[in-house]
Amino acid sequence: MPHSHLIKPLIGDHYPMIDFGKGIYLYDKSGREYVDACSGAVTTNLGHGMEEIIQSIVDQGNKVAFVYRSQFSNQPAEDLAAFLYEKTGYPWSFFVNSGSEAVETAIKIALQHWQEKGMPSKRRVLSRWLSYHGITFGALSASGHPVRRERFDSVIGDWPAIEPPYCSRCPFGKTYPSCGLACAEQLEIIISRIGADNIAAFIAEPIIGAAGGAITPPKDYYLRIKEICERNDILFISDEVMTGCGRTGTFMALDQWGVEADIAAVGKGLSAGYSPIAATLISDRVMDPILNGTRVVMSGHTFSGNPLSSAAALAVLKLIDSEKIIDSVDSKSTYLINLLAKLKNEFSFIEEIRGKGLLLGIEFEPIGEANGGSFTSSVVSTGVENGILLYPAAAGIDGRKGSAIILAPPLNSSKRELEEIYKRLRSTLQTIEKNSGGSS
Repeated sequence: MPHSHLIKPLIGDHYPMIDFGKGIYLYDKSGREYVDACSGAVTTNLGHGMEEIIQSIVDQGNKVAFVYRSQFSNQPAEDLAAFLYEKTGYPWSFFVNSGSEAVETAIKIALQHWQEKGMPSKRRVLSRWLSYHGITFGALSASGHPVRRERFDSVIGDWPAIEPPYCSRCPFGKTYPSCGLACAEQLEIIISRIGADNIAAFIAEPIIGAAGGAITPPKDYYLRIKEICERNDILFISDEVMTGCGRTGTFMALDQWGVEADIAAVGKGLSAGYSPIAATLISDRVMDPILNGTRVVMSGHTFSGNPLSSAAALAVLKLIDSEKIIDSVDSKSTYLINLLAKLKNEFSFIEEIRGKGLLLGIEFEPIGEANGGSFTSSVVSTGVENGILLYPAAAGIDGRKGSAIILAPPLNSSKRELEEIYKRLRSTLQTIEKNSGGSS
């Protein structure tokens, strides 16, 4: 094989060369087929090769592909911001290129909010352990992902302060609901220690993704979190990069709990992978001091509000809306969870199936000689051999020793395609069991 000059996730490892994709399937240059059971990185919400979305990019490219946001606005970005207001109630959108940037922008706007109000001492940001908010320094400072933090520990902030709502492995050794939501109440304690006058914001993923394999809190958790934040005059930032745009069965995942954050970050499914774009969505409450003050949000990137990416995202969201795709997510979720329940009955090393909508996690008890991380890698690589793409996730209360994967197929997957995911995943787990010498 010729030498590659491209830096890949694991340098020197072999990656199949993609040829094309159609719907839920991807095909490499050798003609091998893969079912995309995780939408890449929980991104391709509508699958691959959607002609109407591609055409929207071509049409915009024939007009103008790039303008700089300090010189021009553009109609696709204006229309996308208006559409997001209609769907989410957030009247302000700041467009960036990735989820990490959207989280960074959310944090910067939260800090600026308090500065513009004449309260600059409110500059601390709190977050949870077993969380992942992005790989840039600010987003990584908020991330409670031990493995991804450790290389940069000397230069990032120590923002994770409270335990996750991990009911199956409760860090307090309690059981819901008799626990009294100890994991949420811990936020109140930490605020009392630090002082609310020093805290700008609290950030959390509605459902924990890469750091926890779709850990889902109990029903009253976010109501309590929002109550604590409001009483202490602290902004609540919801990281919806993985969960937003219909992934959980509502446009924003926090809708599942009847809670609205002050600021939200969306990405991934915003353009369903057809072009890089993410957004920070901001409430009037947060923006008002800025509008009455400097009128400048101190953030931005060369490609912010790019017309091609905005056109792609707008086409994606309009298609999801016109075909009422979100309306069918819950029924598909139930169907897939029932299929996964069969696997749990068959394979004793499956500990838990969890999540909402089409963001589902499977946590494993590693078998054989493998530890958590290596067992997850084995499941993912064996999946590739069986023609199924699975998303690896950390698990375990320390975020290191556990093993989990995420299943997140395109929202428009058919029941037959969900059955194909079940079949290929079953073959994968059979191979894992055989190779480890285990038995169900």
